[in-house]
Amino acid sequence: MRAVKLKKSHLKGFLTCVGGWGELWGPVKRNGRHVLESIGDIKDIDLTALRTTLPFKKLLFPPKFSMFRYDANGFQDTLSAIPKRVIFGLHACDIKALCILDEFFAKEYKDPYYYERRNRTAIIGHSCIPDDKCFCNATDNETVTEGFDLFLSDLGDFYLVWVGSSLGDDMVRECPKLIDTNVGHEDLKKYIQFQKHRSEQFKRQIDLTGMPDIVELSMDSPVWEEEGEKCLSCGACTIVCPTCPCYNVNDENDLGKPSGERMRQWDSCMFREYSLVAGGHNFREARAERLKLRFTHKLQSFVGKFGKPACTGCGRCIDTCPVGIDIFTMVKKLQGEEVRS
Repeated sequence: MRAVKLKKSHLKGFLTCVGGWGELWGPVKRNGRHVLESIGDIKDIDLTALRTTLPFKKLLFPPKFSMFRYDANGFQDTLSAIPKRVIFGLHACDIKALCILDEFFAKEYKDPYYYERRNRTAIIGHSCIPDDKCFCNATDNETVTEGFDLFLSDLGDFYLVWVGSSLGDDMVRECPKLIDTNVGHEDLKKYIQFQKHRSEQFKRQIDLTGMPDIVELSMDSPVWEEEGEKCLSCGACTIVCPTCPCYNVNDENDLGKPSGERMRQWDSCMFREYSLVAGGHNFREARAERLKLRFTHKLQSFVGKFGKPACTGCGRCIDTCPVGIDIFTMVKKLQGEEVRS
């Protein structure tokens, strides 16, 4: 992985240049919150954005999309209609979440719908300074070395641009007049100073050591019932989580015709119907059991399968849950600490 420099004054020109790779998407401020939108004017991009309400997964794993249409003669898939995109502004925690989705959707079994979108998407990351909801340092997602094509670290009047793929290298080479390839020792010293400064800004402290064992030994903990009483089963935590992959599949038939469309849409383990099976049986009727499923997956099962928790510390669940049930709070409570709402 190599590094180059980009003056901040050249960012607009650079994004215009790389826009030839596909639709440019980035963080935009709307009604006091940040959302990930298709960019018509580069000046609309908000470089101060920390977390978009819905994460990047809405582009790689859309909330609802057509898998294929079918009729009496067969079916026609929708893969050819997937556009090329450049997503700008993902922070280290979201790029780590992207790597987690890659593990889930594109390793042992390649989900063609995710895989095609992933292959047609370029990722340009951007550094950030954490706020009072961030805890990506605890999940080892404070920095990133893979999963992106380019990553821009803000060092004052210029960006140190890490090139993470051959596509990223092509992007840099496409804009030679905007890029400075002379990265010296002083530039690296600034980068190290920035990383130290960033690490000092985290306000939330949490230790995830031994969490799979703690979760295993807490299956009968009263914490689940206590939090289950508060839970609204709204599913907001799973909708905003960048690593939640659950979905449902339904056929939508054309009335009066032998044709229709197979649709795939987001689902949530927090919904009562999620574990409902034939005959009306429900393995997780109680909200406490659904909470247990969610946090066991995040903090135990995923660790056993992939060696890391399925939480990146992005803070979206903290920012979103209306009753204060989030990963940070649950970890503290399972560790036996008293947490004030």
